[in-house]
Amino acid sequence: MSLNDRSYLSGQVLTHGGVGVQGSAGSRKVLRNTYLLLAMTLAFSAAVAGISAALNLPHPGILITLVGYFGLLFAVSKFRDRALGVGLVFALTGFMGYTLGPILNHYLALPNGGEIVMMAMGGTAVIFLAMSAVALTSKRDFSFLGNFLMVGMLVAFLAGLAAIFFELPLLSLVVSAAFVLLMSGLILYETQAIIQGGETNYVMATVSLFVSIYNLFTSLLQILGIFGDD
Repeated sequence: MSLNDRSYLSGQVLTHGGVGVQGSAGSRKVLRNTYLLLAMTLAFSAAVAGISAALNLPHPGILITLVGYFGLLFAVSKFRDRALGVGLVFALTGFMGYTLGPILNHYLALPNGGEIVMMAMGGTAVIFLAMSAVALTSKRDFSFLGNFLMVGMLVAFLAGLAAIFFELPLLSLVVSAAFVLLMSGLILYETQAIIQGGETNYVMATVSLFVSIYNLFTSLLQILGIFGDD
């Protein structure tokens, strides 16, 4: 089992029902608060990942990663309407940053590792900005993507586990490509859900977008690592 394969384990789709009035004052406030919290959690997670990588901390492993991720996700969901929910978002994103540190070290150890990491970061930023721009400017309703994304995430997650346990590199590559497409769709879907009033809680919206960005980045890392590993 390779370290970078563990990047599949944080995949989670948060779907929402109902669509409100596009561009309402309430939805703009949720979007503003979501982007603010997302920026802070991304910076915090990046700092934790940097510390984890600098200290060469070991990856916690599949079991601890699953328990930590889903446990903190449950706690965030339970306290999403309280101030504690914001603190738990930082706990969740900080934990994910810690798990990212060893993954970064794995790729940085490659001959062209620095280039791979920078390309993955750039690709993640471009995709996020592009999908957000589409959601903010398009008049098309993308709510139909909800069920497709849910099923797709479940299939990709199970396929990712199979690729890890049965050591199938080709399947790992296919799953990584699927995650890139699914996470791009989830960013589009979640952002429009906020704009149209389908998502009214900025804490949960932040978690959904953060997880999408995390999985998008690690999936791009795996794809670029496979093709760039000499």
